Amino acid sequence: MSPKNHKVRVGISIGDFNGIGPEIIMKSLKDKTITDFFTPIIFGSGKLFTYQKNIFKLNLNFNYITETSQAQNGKLNMLNLVKDNSNVELGKPSEESTKMAIDSLEAATEALMKGEIDVLVTAPINKDEMVKMGFKHAGHTGYFEEKFNKKGLMFLVTDGLKVAVSTHHIPISQVAENISKEKIKKQIKALNQTLIEDFSISKPKIAVLGLNPHSGDGGVIGNEEIEIISPAIKELSDQGILAFGPFPADSFFQPSKYQSFDAVLAMYHDQGLAPFKTLAYEEGVNYTAGLPFIRTSPDHGVAYDIAGKNIADEQSFMEAIFMAIKIFKNRSDYKEMMSNRLQPRRMPSDNGIDEDLPVESGM
Repeated sequence: MSPKNHKVRVGISIGDFNGIGPEIIMKSLKDKTITDFFTPIIFGSGKLFTYQKNIFKLNLNFNYITETSQAQNGKLNMLNLVKDNSNVELGKPSEESTKMAIDSLEAATEALMKGEIDVLVTAPINKDEMVKMGFKHAGHTGYFEEKFNKKGLMFLVTDGLKVAVSTHHIPISQVAENISKEKIKKQIKALNQTLIEDFSISKPKIAVLGLNPHSGDGGVIGNEEIEIISPAIKELSDQGILAFGPFPADSFFQPSKYQSFDAVLAMYHDQGLAPFKTLAYEEGVNYTAGLPFIRTSPDHGVAYDIAGKNIADEQSFMEAIFMAIKIFKNRSDYKEMMSNRLQPRRMPSDNGIDEDLPVESGM
């Protein structure tokens, strides 16, 4: 089956079930026609979701399975990780909800790596509680980097605004020591490639923000722009990558500025995420770029304060699902295009010297 006709298998990890994870998952899947577009596989618990769907008065029917091969198109597939009842305490974390969040994530990731699902959409987790139970990472990004043995890039995405961050979940006091010219060059290259391959932008324009106020003000407020960021941009510009900056962050997120670029690389978490969430909170998607597998999530947390109140907005989670599907199809189209491009073939010339001539691959 060609990628264009393939019904994408969307794996879903449930996050902390005492937060809004199950609610936004089920609300995203409540439309009876949703399975016309993709095949969902939830890594969770049938009894847990049945209990919560009754709380939220949702009319959903699940196809209960014990392995991904049993998933059926046209149905909401629920891969049961536990058979027993779960002790639900909506609004606060528990050891049980934290353990299931870890188990769900690990089972879904294993299925992704085995090719049993095409993409993974992760519901919000409680990082602190997971670390207490032995989870070694301060978020999804570090976990996937270790699993896939490749550096990823936290990339917040909407149709009109795309923001990546150079440093992720680290204290602000450690940001400066965690940036370098080589690291920024690698990140801009990864960002450039994901814009081409995953978002079908043929010649991306990337804005790079400065680290210090006013981008260092010529060295008066810091030298990182002069010594690290500007040289990285210059070297990549010489290689044909359209990177610009460093721009002062305090005035950059005006429509007349950020809309001139296809993506932005911020230097640290809040420098990029604060304006992104202000401008695109309900529709924002967190995409881990630069990895061999596709993972997205909503751009919000577990929201214990509204858990169980039936007021959680599923828009960001739905955007995460359809963004993952779009990236999967864009990436498939890109691979097909690259495999069909002209390839050189050695051909003898009149003077007996072999010459390279382009021929269509597959002929």
